[in-house]
Amino acid sequence: MRDFLKAALTPQMLVSFLMGFACGLPLLLTITLLQARMQEAGVDLKVIGLFSLVGLPYTLKFLWAPVMDRYTPPFLGRRRGWLLVFQILLMVAIAALGFVEPRADPALCALCAFFVTFFSASQDIVVDAYRREDLSNRELGLGSSLYVNGYRVGMLVAGSGGLILADHISFGNVYLVMAGLMLVGILTTLWAREPEVAEGTPTSFREAVIGPFLEYFSRPGALLLLLFILFYKIGDQMATTMTMPFYLELGFTKTEIGTVVKLFGFWATISGGLVGGFLMLRLGIYRSLWIFGILQGISTTGFAILAHLGPSLPGLAGAVAAENFSGGMGTAAYVAFMAALTNRRFTATQYALLSSLMGIPRVLAAAPTGYAVELLGWSPFFIFCALAAIPGLLLLWKVGPQTD
Repeated sequence: MRDFLKAALTPQMLVSFLMGFACGLPLLLTITLLQARMQEAGVDLKVIGLFSLVGLPYTLKFLWAPVMDRYTPPFLGRRRGWLLVFQILLMVAIAALGFVEPRADPALCALCAFFVTFFSASQDIVVDAYRREDLSNRELGLGSSLYVNGYRVGMLVAGSGGLILADHISFGNVYLVMAGLMLVGILTTLWAREPEVAEGTPTSFREAVIGPFLEYFSRPGALLLLLFILFYKIGDQMATTMTMPFYLELGFTKTEIGTVVKLFGFWATISGGLVGGFLMLRLGIYRSLWIFGILQGISTTGFAILAHLGPSLPGLAGAVAAENFSGGMGTAAYVAFMAALTNRRFTATQYALLSSLMGIPRVLAAAPTGYAVELLGWSPFFIFCALAAIPGLLLLWKVGPQTD
């Protein structure tokens, strides 16, 4: 524990946590909070649905990531300079979104929301690159877990905190408060150190665009690594997609679900991330991926057991806590693994590409889950999700330790 506290209580780890908060804060401002605002304003449901398209920058961020690898602003350095630019622009975009009335001018509202997601995705690119370049491989596990936990705290503040605030002040003022909270990111950027990159930087824009792909695919087992990224959390993601319909069909009330998920789910995820970070310090990323991947699969069977127990609150609390705790550990190791795979010369582009791939299973694997439940039933479906962890573990065995 002393070694853990010594490693965790450093300026670099605090920066990882605070930058995670700054990256997590904007995410729900264009999803949950904006949807609630538009619903309250009487915006047509079809229009609310179309607003999900403003989130495209999060999945396409690798397209402009080479700009951040190639060019360096004339202040603060390559990473902190870009961070300051995007954080100031993001603060302005969030405040502007608060001034727009979604029902009176939905097109302008969509444009402001798009700018929020674009600058937020750009901030993500630079923060991911910064974390990889600032931390050693040994520190990446703990740093990634603190980043992920900070991200979740930011989401909680924007999502739940924003909705609670909206009961007391106008939505416009809520957005101004959230814009003000981006000062956390700006102050962290000004305080943090600029990482040194011994490998150098791209000397031309062509090298910044093509170099990351040539360097990555020249490695042995490059395609297997991509498959591993696609499959490592696929079972966990499939199960998570159907948990809300599952809880409701079992007979839990929305209040029971909300209370248990908030009390047990959120804190279990945070605890899992911290425990995962501690274990990665001791075991390394590769062995941690094995352990956490197996635990993710085992925890998913908790939902299969809950299907037999019925609407049992202790059963729900146990299943949610186990799934979120193991998921928190798995996500921390998964994020650290992807960061460690990147070449420091092309960190922004390679990490943006890998993290974009990370989101593909969440969309594609989620699509047929409803049909799978109809075909199999709840308990066999969750057993199938648990077994879906096996291909990712087999791929991990094939690719071998790439990070420790």
